[in-house]
Amino acid sequence: MAEKKNEYPASVEADRRLLEFETWEDYLDSLIEIADLRNLRSIPSARTIAAFGYRANGDTLQEKEFYKRRKVIHGIVYPTVKPYVLVSEGADEGDAFSRELAVRERANRVGILQSIIFIRHFTRGGFEISGYIDYAHRLIVENWAPFFKGNKMLLPRDSDLGYYHWRHGTVRSNISRNYKPVMDPDRGLLFQNRHDHKIICPDPQQDPGQNTSKQRIYSPKYTHIEIYDHVVRRKS
Repeated sequence: MAEKKNEYPASVEADRRLLEFETWEDYLDSLIEIADLRNLRSIPSARTIAAFGYRANGDTLQEKEFYKRRKVIHGIVYPTVKPYVLVSEGADEGDAFSRELAVRERANRVGILQSIIFIRHFTRGGFEISGYIDYAHRLIVENWAPFFKGNKMLLPRDSDLGYYHWRHGTVRSNISRNYKPVMDPDRGLLFQNRHDHKIICPDPQQDPGQNTSKQRIYSPKYTHIEIYDHVVRRKS
């Protein structure tokens, strides 16, 4: 059996010991020998000997360096998890689309679920705009509060997974944080998840794919909405 490698580099592993000590004085106390206490008869004097480096195999850390390196190693071993805010709290419950996306927000933010939203909409001039949106990606790059408050519609952009604007004749497909568009000669447009590499098929006549479900959403604001929910199976 192969030997398990350390989780951290050697320099980090060496500094992990500093986490055992709350203060520089505690660190110096760990360097004091019993003979020092017998001969010097006081802890402060013994600490002075340790601070000068007489009781360490390597360089003894001075006070400023001790706290600096301890702070760095603490940040590496116990990283701070940045909190996220659920902007859908207090969402417009009267709109089915807003309600369904609010239900999915947390799962998409933490990466358990990576939903693809298909929207087909006609402008006031009668021109069709449609496309596929990586919900988890858009949650990160824009402010969703206006949408969940009912002040703004959600429409595809030419930077989304898929985009079609009939009037402009614009057709786009883009790689997002979580998906890569794939053109299959038989099945048409597909999306490959970039984390577990599963294929999502948006063709309504076909199965959406492994670990994926689809749901049609009805909203008076939009012509057609479908949500493809993919449960991500990350490698252990």
